[in-house]
Amino acid sequence: MSRRTGARELVGSLTEQFTELPVDHLPQSADGPLGWPGYDAARARAAERTGESESVLCGVATVGGVRTVLIAFEFGWLGGSLGERTGQRLAAAHRAARAERLPLVSLIATGGSRMQEGMRALGQLQLVAAESARTRAAGLAQLAVLREPATGGGWATLGAGSDVTLALPGAQVAFAGSRVRPADADPLAYLAESRHLAGQLDRIVPQEELPDVLGRWLSLLGPAGRDRALTEPAPVPPPAALGGQALPADGWQAVAGARAAHRPRAEAYLDAHLTDRVEISGDRSGGVDPGMRCGFGRHDGRTVAYAAQCGTANTPAGFRTAARLLRLADRLRLPVLTLVDTPGAANDAEAERLGAGAAIADCFAAVAEASVPLTTLVVGEGGSGGALALAAPGNTWVTPDSYFSVIAPESAAAILKLPPQEVPGLADRLRLRPQDLVELGVARGVVSAANRR
Repeated sequence: MSRRTGARELVGSLTEQFTELPVDHLPQSADGPLGWPGYDAARARAAERTGESESVLCGVATVGGVRTVLIAFEFGWLGGSLGERTGQRLAAAHRAARAERLPLVSLIATGGSRMQEGMRALGQLQLVAAESARTRAAGLAQLAVLREPATGGGWATLGAGSDVTLALPGAQVAFAGSRVRPADADPLAYLAESRHLAGQLDRIVPQEELPDVLGRWLSLLGPAGRDRALTEPAPVPPPAALGGQALPADGWQAVAGARAAHRPRAEAYLDAHLTDRVEISGDRSGGVDPGMRCGFGRHDGRTVAYAAQCGTANTPAGFRTAARLLRLADRLRLPVLTLVDTPGAANDAEAERLGAGAAIADCFAAVAEASVPLTTLVVGEGGSGGALALAAPGNTWVTPDSYFSVIAPESAAAILKLPPQEVPGLADRLRLRPQDLVELGVARGVVSAANRR
């Protein structure tokens, strides 16, 4: 880690404007609620050293041209610890965000709750969690930047509880602080990079890139990116077909076309349909599936959420990440585009151990519960329930080089105990071609290159 940046210096480097929120000073008895010897003196030294009156600085700022409520921890003030007055300021920041309908960004550098205030300090985590829940219910985005260190309750509330979590390279990100971990603990396991690999952080961002990265996120998730705040957004139009335009003559030709190595994949469709894309990463439960791309982008000047399968068998982490994206989009009132392209859900022993059924069920539930419009385009293989879990009921479209089937023809042959030469015929009987899907009412239509604007 490079030199730790103080709260006010960091705020100055990120913002075009910053107005500190007024502070109501909570009265405290001498040496705090526990009468901790020397506590008043320690606070006085912290104030003299940092120029701050508490461990957190809160205000309304402009970041990348977007107004937001900003929280910045000052680690030099008793290790950025959370006490009663800290909790009071954090609650005020959330109330300001809700009152002005602004996103909230937390720049976290804390060692945890302040032991000199005992349970009165620890109880602030419940206060912060409650305020965060109210802000979440109000449909406002919460972003966190995890600095060095982000441990204890600060990580477990403001950090892990945010919609999007970014971290500086090499930052300690963990519930356990460095002085209370097991003696034989692997130090690398507590770093931001490990949290990212485990699906608990969305991105590692060098500090010099923070102004641009935060500005992009805020422009997409803030009020300017929506049709109308908390009203019904218009559906996303399906993307134009990028591959072959001729419809397949039979079922096996449809399967072969969808499996062709040269066929355009999700990345090409996202690039053609959306601009200014940013991505979330991981399921927040320990897993990342690179075959499921989820994030936000801009189409015709408004923000669109997307979940895109990339042609692989999706793992439980992939379905949980997609469900996370769908629920976030629903809260922020953003329309959703899903791209279906998978031979099916991963069905190996590891996938079962990690809860494949429960993860797919949760994805089905997130689609069913969504109150914002969903649009689906099948761009390749539509393999059984693993594909259907992302499909929008009543608003699914297909490309000419795709198929959608209750089961893969090879698996159907195995179940029916038929020889391999029967597989092409089964593909016909399954009626999985794009035109079959429209006739069956499964798809609304076949998109073509003419859909491109």
